[in-house]
Amino acid sequence: MKWKDYWDLITIICLSLILDFLIAFYPDSLLRKALGLAFVLFFPGYVFITALFPNRKELDNLERLALSFGLSIAIVPLIGLGLNYTPWGIRLIPILVSLTAFNLIFGVFAVYRRVNAVDPWIPKVDWQKLKEELEWDKASKLDKALTVILIIAIISSIATLAYVITHPKPGEKFTEFYILGPGGKASDYPTELFVGEEGRVILGIANHEYRNVTYFVEVWLVNLTYDFETNQTYIHNMYLIDTFNVTLPHKPIDIEGNWTPQWEMNYTFKINKPGKWQLWFLLFKDEEPPLPKPINNDYAQTNATQRILDAIDGKILSLKLNIEVRRI
Repeated sequence: MKWKDYWDLITIICLSLILDFLIAFYPDSLLRKALGLAFVLFFPGYVFITALFPNRKELDNLERLALSFGLSIAIVPLIGLGLNYTPWGIRLIPILVSLTAFNLIFGVFAVYRRVNAVDPWIPKVDWQKLKEELEWDKASKLDKALTVILIIAIISSIATLAYVITHPKPGEKFTEFYILGPGGKASDYPTELFVGEEGRVILGIANHEYRNVTYFVEVWLVNLTYDFETNQTYIHNMYLIDTFNVTLPHKPIDIEGNWTPQWEMNYTFKINKPGKWQLWFLLFKDEEPPLPKPINNDYAQTNATQRILDAIDGKILSLKLNIEVRRI
């Protein structure tokens, strides 16, 4: 046998390696998407079925084609299930490496099996043979029905996957809103201050809403108590310290690389009243709800308190710091 007798298996191995190269260096190329379809839908099943049935008489061409698609659809999820129980998880690189290794191992094994086969099956474009296999006059009703179902299934699968790739569904829409200590870590927050002492935190926002969003931030100083017997929250004082806004474009989620901030702000504040306070940061998207007029700069007796109650119930995206302010 000559090298051309393994052209199909060598092609699959080479295309699998080419796809790895494209994903690494040209991730947005159209060729990557086209090869990716075959890489997932056809290659695994083809090398597997060729390794299992290397002889010509074991399966005809249509059966091999159908099994190649069918087994690929079964093999890929099984590999993903296995990866789910490993430290790497179901991510692009582990899946790519696993499928490439599968194609290489079974591709080489299929070559070995074909070399040792008595009457090896070697794919060739033989239109006369294909016409005989599709001969309707000699085929039974069952064969005709199975052939039609196979063709429809293959065309439907390819069309569906092509649509999904060209019209990807947006992922989950959400906004990151976080607060860090002065050192840029989730620790060392200013929870104890003296009257008039400056406190500093880092506020961060990341837009994953798939559109440009203008964010409005309100900073509130709140004195409240909670009655556990009645499950009621009582707001005694509520002062508006600051408001600001920022417009951010959509930031894609990078699940493979390291997390990086989109927007952060060093925020400083002072509290001129002693006592136990809560510093609330409320985040609104697109527009800021109107505020009523305060009474002596205190909003505790207005419907603005509903903002804090909604934040406590998780209806508003918010952050909170508990701060005890002492006299000097």
